[in-house]
Amino acid sequence: MDYFKHKTAIVEEGVRIGKNTKIWHFVHVREGAKIGKNCTLGKGVYIGKNVIIGDNCKIQNSVNIYQGVEIGNNVFIGPSVVFTNIKYPMSPQENWQNKIEKTVVENGVSIGANCTILCGIKIGLNSMIGAGTVVTKDIPSNKLVYDKKDKIIKELKDV
Repeated sequence: MDYFKHKTAIVEEGVRIGKNTKIWHFVHVREGAKIGKNCTLGKGVYIGKNVIIGDNCKIQNSVNIYQGVEIGNNVFIGPSVVFTNIKYPMSPQENWQNKIEKTVVENGVSIGANCTILCGIKIGLNSMIGAGTVVTKDIPSNKLVYDKKDKIIKELKDV
């Protein structure tokens, strides 16, 4: 095994994990997930079926990344961030998997603690999302966003 897995972590069959990745306490990685090299998955992280995570990503404690999410390289995801995957969730229903919407987090993104990322959006290259923000629409590359209104505050190069 070219990666570290804590004894309490669950990694299902059919998961691909890159070299030097660390999977900590009580993490659950579902079948078909792909996790790049040099990543860290903190305590209590949930990675859904077929989720893709690039290289050099740090995913802090208690993050939930559900099926349909693709995360690029060099991404930071702060504690307790949640990615949704169905726009109009309901109690169990037929064909719920057909309603999953793709969410893309491009390379170099930083997402602060306690953010909620609604499904079907793209977070652009090197953008930064402040703690507690609820993201409901696409975020262009190189933008700083915060305050629960998806308001683009400024170009990151101006910060």
